[in-house]
Parts: sequence; structure tokens; C-alpha cells
Amino acid sequence: MLTSTYQPGASRLHRSGAGSKLLGLLVFSTLLVALQSPVTVLFGFALVVGLYRIGGFGIRTLLEQVWPLRWFVLFLLPFQWWTVGWQAAVSVVGTLVLAVLGAALISLTTRVTDLLDVIARLLGPARAIGVDPERVALLLALTIRAVPVIAATLHEAREARRARGLEHSTRALVTPVVVRTIRHADRVGEALAARGIDD
Repeated sequence: MLTSTYQPGASRLHRSGAGSKLLGLLVFSTLLVALQSPVTVLFGFALVVGLYRIGGFGIRTLLEQVWPLRWFVLFLLPFQWWTVGWQAAVSVVGTLVLAVLGAALISLTTRVTDLLDVIARLLGPARAIGVDPERVALLLALTIRAVPVIAATLHEAREARRARGLEHSTRALVTPVVVRTIRHADRVGEALAARGIDD
């Protein structure tokens, strides 16, 4: 089973098709880039907050989606401010944050399998040049599944290192992560081979 941030619900966003949401994100991101300005970012933020409310999510959920970007934003914002001015800084950083929030909202309201079905359909014409859409979708599915697995492995290795009093040992962190990641890849490979997807 694929792991994602999807949260079941009955909102209008949950009921909307994956294709329409992806198209909406594309249009939204394009407009943010084309009309870069603090005013555009402000309107974009108001729209995103409204969409999160429609999806049944509060400000806490919204903040959780961009929290991993905090150090990047804290570095980029003052750097952009210093080099190109506050308006460009707000526009660039705001566009980045809004794009992440939009993509996260799609993930929160759309099953991974639905997104992969849309991608497979979009890649349908690529069959003419030898691309197998189902295999591309499978690759994306495996990639999505691997992200939380590796993140959990890293967390467990970090906790084990701390329990052994080796907080500053790179080897104590990297070695178990690499070994367990390789084992996970082997298990995935065996599962694919058992289903005849090994060529």
C-alpha cells in the first residue's frame, strides 16, 4: 500500500477529480510566477487559506505543510531582501511557499493511486515513442512509497545512535540507514519479480 499524507474527507476538494486539481495547481503556480509581486502573493495566500478551509483543514495543518521549509525560507528571505529588495524577496519566497502549500493540499485531498492514474493517462500518447505509462506510474508509486520508509529508517537509526551515546558518530547513523535501505530495495525487487515485473 502506498503511503501519503491523504486524509479522508467528504469536502468538495476531496470529491474533485485528481486531474482537475493538478490542472488547477499548474494554473495557480504559473500565475504566481508570471505575476510575481507582493500583492499576488497576498491574494494567493488568501486563496490557499480559503481552499484549506474548504477541504476541512485548519491553520495548524497548513503550517505543518511548510514547516520543513523553515530553514530554507529563513536563509532565502533575508538573502533575497539584501540582494534584490524586499518586494522581490517576498515574491520569490512567497511563490515557493504557496506552490508547496498547493501541492500539499492536493496530496491531503487526493489518493496517490488517483494521481498515478492521471499521470498514466497523460503519458498515454508517449507510447508512440516507446514509453510505458504504467511503468512510469509504478516508478512514481515506488518512489513515493520509499520516501516515508527511508525517513522512518533515518529516524530509527538516529534514535538508536543516541541510545548508544554516539550522537556525533556519522558511521553509526549512515551504516544502518544504507544497509536497511538496500534490504528494502531487495524486498521490493523480489516482490516485483514475483509479479513478473522484473524486466
